[in-house]
Amino acid sequence: MLVVISPAKRLDWVRDWRHSTALPQTEPAFLPDALSLAQTARALSAADLAKLMTISPKLATLNHDRFQAFSATPAAADLRPAALAFAGDTYAGLDAPSIEADAMLWAQDHLRILSGLYGLLRPLDAIQAYRLEMGSRLANDRGATLYDYWGDTLALALNAQAAKVGGGVVVNCASVEYFSAVDLKALTLPVITPVFLEGSGPDAKIVSFYAKKARGAMARFIIENRLKDPADLAEFCTGGYRHNAALSSPERLVFDRPVPR
Repeated sequence: MLVVISPAKRLDWVRDWRHSTALPQTEPAFLPDALSLAQTARALSAADLAKLMTISPKLATLNHDRFQAFSATPAAADLRPAALAFAGDTYAGLDAPSIEADAMLWAQDHLRILSGLYGLLRPLDAIQAYRLEMGSRLANDRGATLYDYWGDTLALALNAQAAKVGGGVVVNCASVEYFSAVDLKALTLPVITPVFLEGSGPDAKIVSFYAKKARGAMARFIIENRLKDPADLAEFCTGGYRHNAALSSPERLVFDRPVPR
């Protein structure tokens, strides 16, 4: 079983990233592609980046500086393992710093982070600070968008990894924006997408903040329990969620929980 999650816009470059067992960082599989994209982005002004990513001038300047500093030979201090570098809601649910070393090593083979810049990341892959959403219309040498740039590359990489570890399914804990970068025509694996609802009955709804955190928690659940059988996903109960069999299908697992009063 492979599980995929989205990256986060917010990064943590302050907290001590080192795992308690000092697991070694690894090189991203598509580092040459990332360097090529970074070179393309480096040519843009801060104003261009603000328009491209719909961000404030302050954030645009920060990310302009990041792309200017992006290097093929970065200093060790400029690198962080991917699972410990991102700091959004999904990563609050994943809580990678507290994952034990043996579980993190299992995650290295079974967890993938989709990335607009790096394509596909393992949790221990060393990354430089960046921001580049998958949905950005960054013109590049392969097309007008990052979806064009990555093409069927990410799907083929997932196929290959699944064959390597004997995983027969992809659990999609990523956002629509990011999972859309996986070419489903090229993907040979069935996809299961967990859905997290607040409340029950006709008033139940997805609340983005909680759903993102739950997707990270689901990834952690898979990692900690080394799940192989998709049927075991229904046992997920972190945060008070329970599997709703009536609303679920083989491709869409629905979990809900009561709204706090």
